[in-house]
Amino acid sequence: MQTSEASRAVAAAISTASALDLTVDDAIVLHDSNRLALRLVPCDVLARVAPAAHRVGAQFEVGLAQRLAATESPVAALEPRVAPRVYERDGFVITLWAYYEPVTPREIAPADYAHALLRLHAGMRELDVTTPHFTDRVAEAQDLVANHAHTPGLAPGDRELLGHTLRSRRRAIGDRGAREQLLHGEPHPGNVLSTRSGLLFIDLETCCRGPVEFDLAHVPEEVSRHYPDVDEDLLLECRVLALAMVAAWRWSPGDQFPNGQLAARYLLSALREGPPWPALDVVAGRLADR
Repeated sequence: MQTSEASRAVAAAISTASALDLTVDDAIVLHDSNRLALRLVPCDVLARVAPAAHRVGAQFEVGLAQRLAATESPVAALEPRVAPRVYERDGFVITLWAYYEPVTPREIAPADYAHALLRLHAGMRELDVTTPHFTDRVAEAQDLVANHAHTPGLAPGDRELLGHTLRSRRRAIGDRGAREQLLHGEPHPGNVLSTRSGLLFIDLETCCRGPVEFDLAHVPEEVSRHYPDVDEDLLLECRVLALAMVAAWRWSPGDQFPNGQLAARYLLSALREGPPWPALDVVAGRLADR
C-alpha cells in the first residue's frame, strides 16, 4: 500500500481489534503489497487489511477457512476470541486470524510441502463451493495485456508474447480434459506457514477450480516431484501459463508487489528463454540474487 494508505490501514486494524476487547499496543507489518498483514501485539493476532473493494473476496476467504477447518485441512485458523467475520472501518475490510510464531529452521522439506498440499486438495474435494474457474483468472490476465491503458508500460513485443502465451496455454490445458477440483490458486511458498502445528496454507482469496497441476505450477519443482500421480506434460503447460499470468499482473499500474516491474522483466525473460520452463520460485531466486 501507499504510505498514507498503509498508516490509515494500520489505524483501522488497531481500532477494530481494540473495540473487540483485544489488547493492542502496537502493530508490526509482516507483509505489504495489495493488502497489509499485521501482527497485533500483545494480543498476538494477525490482521489482514485491504481496501473496501476487496469485501467480497474477504468474505469468501473467511467462509472457506471455516469450512476447510471443519475438514481438518491444513489452513490457518481465524482468531477464536472474536466472531469469524469481515470487519469494516474507515474504508478498509479487516479479517482477524490466529498468529503463528514461526518455527526454525524455516526451510520447508519438499516432501512435507507436497503432503500438506495433498491434504489441502483432499479437504477441498469434500466441499461444494462456487468459485471462479482457473480460466476466469487467465481471462483477467488477458484483459490486462490486451488493454494498453491497463498496462501502459508493456512494450509491444512483450505484449504480443504474453498475449500469445496466455491464449495458447489456456487452450492447450483445456483441450486435455483433465479432472478438475477446488484449488488454492496460488499455493506458492509465500502462502505457506511453517508452524508448531505443521504446514498451514493462507490467502484463500485466490481459490478456483481446475486441475491440480495448476496449483503445482506455483510450487517449487522439488515439491511437485513428491506429489503423486502428476501429469508432467500438463504441469509444464500450467507452469508456462503461471509465468505469463504473474508477469501480466506485475505490469498493472495498480499492482503493489515489491519490485513488481523488475519481477515482470525477469518473468518475461524466462518465457523468452523457452524450455525447460522454470518454476516461479526459480525466477524469484534470480530476482533476489540480482
